[in-house]
This record gives sequence, C-alpha cells and structure tokens, in this order.
Amino acid sequence: MSFANVTLDTLIGKKTLPCRSIFLTVLVIFGAVTTLTVILQVWLHLCNIMRVFCGSMAISNQRFSRSYEDAKSIQFKELASKVVKQIKNIYGNVPLLSRYYIGSSVQAFSEFHDGSVIVYYMSEFHVPLIYVSTVDEVINSNDLTGMFRHTRKFLGPESDKALHIYNLVSGAMDLRLVNATLRGHYRHTHRCHRGKTGTIQSIGFSYIFYPRNIYTEWQLRADPGYRIRLKFIILNMEKDCHNNFIKVYDSLVPTEKQVLTEMCGELPANKVHFSKTNRISVIFYSDMSYVDKGFSAEFEAVEPSEKCSGKFQCENDECIHSVLRCDGIDDCGDLSDEKNCVCKESDIKCKNGFCKPKYWRCDGVNDCGDNTDEENCGICRAGEITCRNNRCVSEHRKCDGHDDCGDGTDESECPKPIVVSCSEYTYKCRDNKCISKHNPQCDGDKDCEDGSDEIDCDCGSKPYKRSRIVGGQTSTEGEWPWQASLHVKGHGHACGASLISNRWMITAAHCVHDSGQIIRYSQPDVWMVHLGLHTQGHYNRWTIHKNVKQIISHPDYDPTEFDNDIALIELDSPIKLSQRVWPICMPAATDQFLAGQSVWITGWGRISENGMLAKVLQKAQVRVINDTVCSQLMGNKVTPRMICAGVLNGGVDACQGDSGGPLSYIDMASGRWFLAGVVSWGDGCGRKSKPGIYSRVTKFRRWIRAKTGV
Repeated sequence: MSFANVTLDTLIGKKTLPCRSIFLTVLVIFGAVTTLTVILQVWLHLCNIMRVFCGSMAISNQRFSRSYEDAKSIQFKELASKVVKQIKNIYGNVPLLSRYYIGSSVQAFSEFHDGSVIVYYMSEFHVPLIYVSTVDEVINSNDLTGMFRHTRKFLGPESDKALHIYNLVSGAMDLRLVNATLRGHYRHTHRCHRGKTGTIQSIGFSYIFYPRNIYTEWQLRADPGYRIRLKFIILNMEKDCHNNFIKVYDSLVPTEKQVLTEMCGELPANKVHFSKTNRISVIFYSDMSYVDKGFSAEFEAVEPSEKCSGKFQCENDECIHSVLRCDGIDDCGDLSDEKNCVCKESDIKCKNGFCKPKYWRCDGVNDCGDNTDEENCGICRAGEITCRNNRCVSEHRKCDGHDDCGDGTDESECPKPIVVSCSEYTYKCRDNKCISKHNPQCDGDKDCEDGSDEIDCDCGSKPYKRSRIVGGQTSTEGEWPWQASLHVKGHGHACGASLISNRWMITAAHCVHDSGQIIRYSQPDVWMVHLGLHTQGHYNRWTIHKNVKQIISHPDYDPTEFDNDIALIELDSPIKLSQRVWPICMPAATDQFLAGQSVWITGWGRISENGMLAKVLQKAQVRVINDTVCSQLMGNKVTPRMICAGVLNGGVDACQGDSGGPLSYIDMASGRWFLAGVVSWGDGCGRKSKPGIYSRVTKFRRWIRAKTGV
C-alpha cells in the first residue's frame, strides 16, 4: 500500500482562482447590477401614467346664475376660463405639480346654499410612476388647500380679480373611470322637481342588451333646500364589478370622497339613495356588449323633513314607523334605523354593532355584513368538513378518491366524481351505479360510466341570455319559454304551469282541486292552456293554445296543509317546440338546493297582496331559505316536501295567480335551467320574514317519471 505526498500549496492552487480573476468577476457582476438599477430608474422616470384629480370648490365672490347650468352659454365659458386660469396658477407655484401638470377643465357649476357658486373641475397630470404617491399626497395636503383658499397672493397685480375659493373637496378619480373616459363618453343633465318623477336608463334599455365599452354620466340637480331621491327599479348587469358597474356620487364630478354607492350584478336590498345636497352624479360603465338589459332608475326632488310626527326620522330625512327601528332590516335605506341598537335576547349581536333576528343565523346568507351570523354553524371542528349525513371528516380527506363521509359529500365537488355506495345523497346512473358528484345531471360533463347523466338534456335552454310577482319586473318575450298560463274557459287566467316535455306540464294540485265550487277544476275540459304567451289577451304566431287530455294530482295531496301540492297535466296532443315554447329540465332526485342560492319565480299573479293580476309576465329573483329558519317563520307547517324561497326583508314574493308556476334555477356550468319548485302557498304576499313556500320537485321525481316518462 502506498500514500501520495500532496502539499498544502497544491490543494489550495486547485481549489481557488487567481486574485485578478476574482476582481474581474466581481466587477462584471457589479456592472450588471448597476446597469439593471440604472435601467429600472430610467424606466420609473420615463414610464408616465395619467392621473386625474377631480373635486369641487365654492366661489364666495360670485353669485349663481341659471345660465351657469348651460355649458354652451357665454357666462359658463367665461367663468370656466377664470377658474381654469386660477387652478393653473396655483399648480404652477408648486414645483412638483407644475412639472407634470397637463391641464384642467370645468365640468359643471351649481348653486351653494348661500347663493354662491360651486365649481366642479378635473385636473390631468402625467406623472412618472416613481412620483405617483408623492403627487397624490401633495394634491390632498392641507398646504394645497390653503393655496386655493388664498390664491390672490399668487396673482400679483391682478389679485383683485381673483376668485375667492373655500369648501374645497379634491381627490384622485377611480382608475376604471380614467381608462373609460379615454374612449369618450356620454353626458346627460336633468333637473329634479318636487312631485315629478324622472327616469334615467342605460343605453339600449328597452332592448335585450346594452352596447359594449360605454361610459355614461347623468348629472341630476335640484333647487337649493331640496334633496334628490334616486330609486333603482331594475338592475340587470354583470356581477363583475371591475368591468361593469354603476357609481353614484353626491357631486357633479366623480369625487371618491363623495361616493354614495357602487353597484353591479343583481339589485341590492338598499336600492334607494338620497343626496345630502341638492345634486347627484350617476356614472355607468360597461365593457361587454351582450350581458343583460341594463338598469332603470327614478329620481325626484324631495323636501327635507323637520318632523316625522311620532315616527322615526332617518338620516336621509325619510320617516318610518317606530316599530321598524332595530328590527334587523334596513327600512330607511341608509341603515340609520339599525344603528346604535341594543340587541334583544332574540337577536344576533353582529360584530359590527348591528342586531339581526336569530332565525337568520346559519341560513347561508351573510345578513350581518361581517359574516357573524354565519360563523360556527357546523357541528365539526376546525380542519374538518361536515358531511350531509352530519358526520365529520378531516379536510385532508376531501377529494382523495375515497368516500370517507359515506354519502359522497367529501367527493362531491371534485374535478372527477367517484363511484360510491348509493344513498339519498348520491346520483344513481341508469346502470344502477351511484356517483359522488353534486347535481351532475345535464351539466355538460359525462360523469356516469354509461353517460346516462347527460341523456334527455334537450331542455332548459333559453333563446336569450336573460317574472306581477310582488316586487318583480317585466320579463322579455320568450325569456321563460316553459312558462304556461292555465285559463278556466270563460273566466281567464287562474294558475301557472311549467312545460317539461312536448306533451306534459307540472302545476300545483290546489289549482286543479275540487273544493265545493260550481266549477269542477279537476276535469280536463274546464281548462285551456296557453304557451308562448307574454301578455294576457295578446296572441301572436308564437302562441299555442291547447286543450287538456288528463290531470293527475298527487295521490297524497293534503288540501288543508298543502302537502304534496303537485299535479301533472297532459295536453291533448304533442306541441311543436320552438324558441318561444321549450321545456325546462327536470332535476335529479338527489339534487340539492343550498340556502342562499338564487332562484327565479315567474307568473301573471297579483302585483301586490290585494292588487290586480299582472297583464305582462313578471319575474323576480329570490333566494333559497334555510329549512329550519323557514319552519320557524311559518309556524312549523313546512314539510320535507316543501322548499322555501324569498327575501326576508319583504317586498318580493309570489302571489295569488302565480300558483302552479315554476321556481327555476340555472346551472352555471351548463347554462341550463331546472325546475326546483312549484308555487304553492304563503302567508300573504311579500311580507317581511314570510318567505314563499314551493313544492320541492326533487321529492316527486320518481312519481313524475313513472307517470310521464320524463
């Protein structure tokens, strides 16, 4: 055995680099970092972004004239020119601002309470990215406010001509609006008068959709001493607030410090807005061309109330009955009746200070606004999921390919369904195998091995991407092609129904039940069915009139409790389907409707509890109510064969004449509509905390299939 004699110098020489090499390497790296830093600094300086600041200010030494409301008048142009010069002069004396200032424009004038003038302006800056926050800070600083207030010292010899400015409000414009204005926009002005209601609507509102890439502004004015009430009647827009939205300002320019509300998607509960002054600006922006029909709102001038004669006076000067104070519902429209409340034992005390009824707890809807009422609702601990059968399993077992719940819950919302043991919670394929996926029928994906979940799916589609129902709105023609009107011959409309095939319909058993009257409602020859109908009494080439061959009421229908309130109607001959007459899809027996899920009611029923029948087909969006909550509200008269839906604040509901009609829901994955329920009964129409009760179609699925084959 031999050993190699290796010196220390040799080892070091092989493991290290010469000093010169080390120096050169560090120099190269340092040079690269320096270059990148220089490039970044140059980019931050050269990359300018447009910043628009808007605001308002009062001019004390100028008296208001109605001619200032006309942007084309000589008086408007002269005063606007003075304002722009003064703004330019002020910005010019601030080095940071003068460097990036582009220009200003006057958008409008209005009258202050003392008769002086309020000017609304916009100022544009092109600011390097690195200085944006600094410019924002200077614009909003007290120093700049002081400059506006004492501008005469900047004008030299012409100081006597200066405008005396006070009450300044200023801030950066919403970046979404800045980008929208680059493409141009529409502006409309309206004057509000007491006792007269005006209307503003999105472009193309009377049609099916509104144009794409639009930016529209409405300036609403009222005389001094009045406020403006703005009430949104219809709101059908995208739910994505980034590209489709409405903003309401207590100002004639979009000053973010004076935003009253921002809306998109479905109509919010608080749909009435009041200005704190005598002016409002409404801005509507959309980037899509075919989303929905837009919005419609009414406005009027109202005189602020000094006394409410024993009633509660809201912060917006509305008067409401004192018993509505602290009832958990926003009756004022500005939440002022729900502020500073002492919660009762029957209330939930929300973390944000509001009080809500306890029966709203764990109903799947964030009623508090901070989710207090929806916390700690499950029986399982943190890190576990609650199965539909109330078992608890670890979250780590979710979507692991094994049915750990035993009812498929943990595998029901996974990319790929698994075959599990059959239960009341699973979907059974025609080969008798059961799968875990939640509501798989007709969703466009083949989940059953035999493909049976996608068979008989030629249903539930609508020709348009788009019901009086109490608190509803008028539908468009062909919007609900499965909706039918059942007429008693010689008497007119009595009930609604839903088309489920080219020959069969579903309605409520109480509609066709004989209860001692002269008319035998259970007899087919009493009825005439109208399909493709939009307006009662107005028929066109789409309308189909059919006689009835047979009526089959559920054998267990209870006319005293309205349990099993469902019936089938067979037409005397098959109908020709079209875009205006089309069947709705039937849900599977295992389909689930979660609390808070949006559903739609449609019909020609009464427009109020004691009102007239609607002439035009109405629609209204409501939400599914938790079964336990609903049973408590309705005197424990709700059975498992019923489903509750409504708006607990009241005002939206089905009513007499809507019975038998559909409670529809859309599967977002497939875009198909399914029949969740049949209008059955309720306590009045549109009352607070009194939801509508519907027959739960899933509970009758096997009976329906056995009788109709559908």
